[in-house]
Amino acid sequence: MSDLPVNPIVIVGGGLAGLSAAHQAYLRGANVVLLDKQGFLSGNSGKATSGINGALTRTQTQLKIDDSVEKFYEDTLKTAKDRANPALIKVLTYNSADAVHWLQEVFGLDLTVVLRLGGHSQPRTHRGHDSKFPGMAITYRLLETLEKLSEDEPDRVAILKHCQVIDLIKEGEDKVVGVKYKNLQDKSKSEVYGPVIMSTGGYAADFTKNSLLRKYRPDIIDLPSTNGVHATGDGQKIIMKNHGVGIDMDKVQVHPTGLIDFNDKDVIAGKTQPRFLFLGAEALRGEGGIMLNGKGDRFVDELGTRDWVSGEMEKQNKAGNGPIRLVLSEESEKKLEFHIKHYTQRNLMRTVTGKQLCQEIGCSEEHLKQQLDTYNKAAKGDIKDPYGKQFFPATPFEYKPDAKYHVSFITRVLHFTMGGVKINDKSQVLTENDTPFEGLYAAGEVAGGVHGHNRLGGSSLLACVVYGRLAADEACSYELQKLSKTGGGGANDDDDGGSGNNATQRLNMINLHIDPNTNRIIIDLNNQSGSSESNSSGGSVSSKQQQQKHQHQQQKQSASAKSKEQQQQQGKDAKAFSIPDKEFTLEEVAKHNTKNDCWCIIKNVVVDLTKFLDHHPGGAASITNFGGRDATESFEMLHEDNFIPKYVPNCVLGRIKGTKPDLDL
Repeated sequence: MSDLPVNPIVIVGGGLAGLSAAHQAYLRGANVVLLDKQGFLSGNSGKATSGINGALTRTQTQLKIDDSVEKFYEDTLKTAKDRANPALIKVLTYNSADAVHWLQEVFGLDLTVVLRLGGHSQPRTHRGHDSKFPGMAITYRLLETLEKLSEDEPDRVAILKHCQVIDLIKEGEDKVVGVKYKNLQDKSKSEVYGPVIMSTGGYAADFTKNSLLRKYRPDIIDLPSTNGVHATGDGQKIIMKNHGVGIDMDKVQVHPTGLIDFNDKDVIAGKTQPRFLFLGAEALRGEGGIMLNGKGDRFVDELGTRDWVSGEMEKQNKAGNGPIRLVLSEESEKKLEFHIKHYTQRNLMRTVTGKQLCQEIGCSEEHLKQQLDTYNKAAKGDIKDPYGKQFFPATPFEYKPDAKYHVSFITRVLHFTMGGVKINDKSQVLTENDTPFEGLYAAGEVAGGVHGHNRLGGSSLLACVVYGRLAADEACSYELQKLSKTGGGGANDDDDGGSGNNATQRLNMINLHIDPNTNRIIIDLNNQSGSSESNSSGGSVSSKQQQQKHQHQQQKQSASAKSKEQQQQQGKDAKAFSIPDKEFTLEEVAKHNTKNDCWCIIKNVVVDLTKFLDHHPGGAASITNFGGRDATESFEMLHEDNFIPKYVPNCVLGRIKGTKPDLDL
């Protein structure tokens, strides 16, 4: 049974921060072990819908966008308010262009569409022309590349899925040498050694018994969350338990555009709140969407910061002016075709005429026309916008009775946690004494203080890449310095697993004197004699201890190798995949449309995804919405065809009768 890579950088969490760290460490020449408690990497990063920020990028220069790192820094500083950490903000903003270029150059990603999101003084949020949300496009490319590396170079890269880290391994108070983890499939517990990069995400879905949300923000814990069920603050809890520091833990971002299913009448009316909702991209407002209250009135600068817009929504609801709608014009549709199509498929957006919109709101056509006339005058500069809006994309936004408008009901949702563990500008985690742990780093949402009071849209993915790469650089430097002092032994050579014994120590272990008359072994270390008892069938006591340590470590690595082999087997299953010849009618598939029995059709292939629902990073509802139906169009928006043989090969039942499967394998 093969072991894990020796002397690895240990990365906890497989979202974009962890994936960025893993690739950067690999490119720096280090070995990597990445652990994730889910069966599918990506975390919440794969759900990001607007893009990644970058100031002074090549794309901006080509588009003649007058941006600078100083402007981005000031925008971020302003949004962070009284919780701003200038040093961390400088790292984020001054390295933003390099982060975008890294994604483009190393992974061949298209990030040539740029838009302005709320709180930004310039357009700087990058996404691609392809028909996928940018979070999924970016994260999936890094995910696939890392999984390919783990298959091709298992001595360099290992990915342990379904493995939840439960604690740090420390030497003394502030030196971290590895992690303890639990295999969630066979319940075995194991250890892996090396410098640790924690990238476990936030706690905006932490509804557990020891909930961080309940502890720090009980006032908003009943709001729906846009996060995956995995976002339970694992990394924060582990580090704070080991005398790390939590910072800004009360700063939880409430996003203004959680999208409500048109069939959820009680949710639309504000009578009930679901536990989870799908996020409406900030791009919807960034490309010209306007917000109307239940009377058909605008009430806010739609491009204000998320906390401000959410606060104004709450005022409207308390005043009885709900429900609140987000409305897009045909002009906005030109840049949001993919988003609109995706939300419409999920019954989260509908297309209506101007006349129908007025009827649904309950206002006159003249009233809505007056609202939009005022908006257009402000856009032209004839008047000042009543709500302080300065940027007016996709204008004029005109009212016409027969024109098409795309409409969603929206509500406030828990989205992001600015709070997390305290780090410095090298991504090192700080102790309660404000000194860095040795060998412990944090990147992504688990790290607090980067965004302060509020986060700008597009800076979540950016923080993952910037701080993930920085953490990898620092961890690699630390490991290299350690190996240069110790001779670079393997992880199995010593119980600390980090770098092994040095050469001198190993040579000294050979200098033994055996006395057969007394059954004693004389050990000479550095020319200084010492002895320890031994029986005739065994070694010395110290030798036995070394053996026990080695056996203990072998057991730990054996369990790790088991997880690794499961990963490698998954790759083999994908290569050997074939679609069964069994045929099903559309009527047969339609019967399986519940959470306990959920079949879907994807490119004429019938799949039973019932057992996969809880493992799907986008949530079970993303699949159950298509239970008993054809999900091809939605699938193509988010996944490559190889997702089927790679992650759910055992879910494939057969094909639709009289058709040929269209999966590109």
